[in-house]
Amino acid sequence: MGIQVDVVRVFTDPTGRHGNPLGIVDATQVAPPDRQRIATTLGYSETIFVDVPEAGATTATAQIFTPAAELPFAGHPTVGVAWWLTDRGLPVDTLAVPAGDVATHTTGDYTWVRAKPDWAPEFTLHCEPDTAAVAAVAATSFETGHHYVWAWAGEGTIRSRMFAPELGVPEDEATGAAAIRITDHLRRDLHITQGRGSKIVTRIVADGWIEIGGQVRRDRPVTV
Repeated sequence: MGIQVDVVRVFTDPTGRHGNPLGIVDATQVAPPDRQRIATTLGYSETIFVDVPEAGATTATAQIFTPAAELPFAGHPTVGVAWWLTDRGLPVDTLAVPAGDVATHTTGDYTWVRAKPDWAPEFTLHCEPDTAAVAAVAATSFETGHHYVWAWAGEGTIRSRMFAPELGVPEDEATGAAAIRITDHLRRDLHITQGRGSKIVTRIVADGWIEIGGQVRRDRPVTV
């Protein structure tokens, strides 16, 4: 019997287009030593394995993997699994991941998570003169590291792309952790368009925390 993988697209635009695909796996289906292999096989920029909570629980525990490595925290998986749990009638206030406890809540169509900037990987930030220059960057420009290419696209609005070859992600469609880093760097709330047209909203809250939010849509499940 195969492993059932639910798939959602995180940080879609308001019409439900784009967004970063996320594989979501009930952790009881896969023993911890096998989770990296499953994430590599699936090939999504991240796959999250969640201990599905009992009804009425306020916390769920999860592990996050790229095709090449485990991450202590990532934005699009935590937003995506928070939405997924709510959609199943099992909303939680907190997602426990290796980096720490991620608070989550829903406002209208947006799912939000709260994290510390230092939970995210370090990104080399490349500020370009305009959005055309961002669009012109080739993924083959980067062989190592984590790179976030961005430009202003209006007041409080940026256009961005992210490349993380060392994590097995040549280019990421929408990156919550990078959104947290750029928000901390610029010290202001942001509306971000990344990749083909995915939409991420960020806001700075008290005591160094940053929230990222966006819309999520269910996609077709797969079996591995």
